[in-house]
Amino acid sequence: MIDISIVQFCPKLFDKKSNINKIEQFIEADKSDLIVFPELATTGYSFITAKEAEEHSDEFNGKIMKRFQEMATRKNKIIVLGFAEKFRTEFYNSAAILFPEKEYSACYRKTHLFYRERFCFSEGNTGFFVVDYKPFDLKLGTMICYDWRFPEAARTLGIKGADIIACPSNLVTNIWHLAMPARAIENKVFLAVANRYGTEEREGQELFFNGDSALWSYNGTLLAVAQKEGDEVLKSSIDPKLTRNKAFNEYNDIFKDRRSNYYA
Repeated sequence: MIDISIVQFCPKLFDKKSNINKIEQFIEADKSDLIVFPELATTGYSFITAKEAEEHSDEFNGKIMKRFQEMATRKNKIIVLGFAEKFRTEFYNSAAILFPEKEYSACYRKTHLFYRERFCFSEGNTGFFVVDYKPFDLKLGTMICYDWRFPEAARTLGIKGADIIACPSNLVTNIWHLAMPARAIENKVFLAVANRYGTEEREGQELFFNGDSALWSYNGTLLAVAQKEGDEVLKSSIDPKLTRNKAFNEYNDIFKDRRSNYYA
């Protein structure tokens, strides 16, 4: 069994010191095996220009992520954390995926950019990947927020063997909660959405982030859900092995039955 925590909170825009301190407090107090934070948790969301992305981004191998890596190692915990990433001359909306053993750790860059993100960040180029973390017998995939709109994202992670998909998010629509359980059912995976809450208003852009962070079972059942407002840590336990047999009767298997030659 794997114990999961999903953290919902309201990052302060461009106040990295405050946000990082709060994230560290959540991690220190947590006793789970896996903890998932929202998208752009260290910075807040409403970037307007690429110059702002440059000013507030951090390298995946830089000092801030090293602090979180040290916490993952010390606490024997997987940390999934959204942040603005600097890589050479590019800037990405990314998620750090930090394991107790650093050699497993990786960085996912958001594939599908939402709204004005395209004016601030480069399109992600990591592709969708799954980390097979053998010490916990857990296969973890990651996507970020708007990636949910594309069934291919979760399907790719499912085909690559994910037991659970972690989805750091800054969701603003009222329909995502309809699709998330479908993504879980389609691929027989657990799906953990860490969504922020609160409002950010800048230069005529007002965004209301609607909370409701949640964990869905591989059969689409809602296992835990947060309120629309307020800091909250959802806790649940899952058995990753339950996702690995993709058959639902003696004749049908949702992956083996695929006829991908007709999907072009």
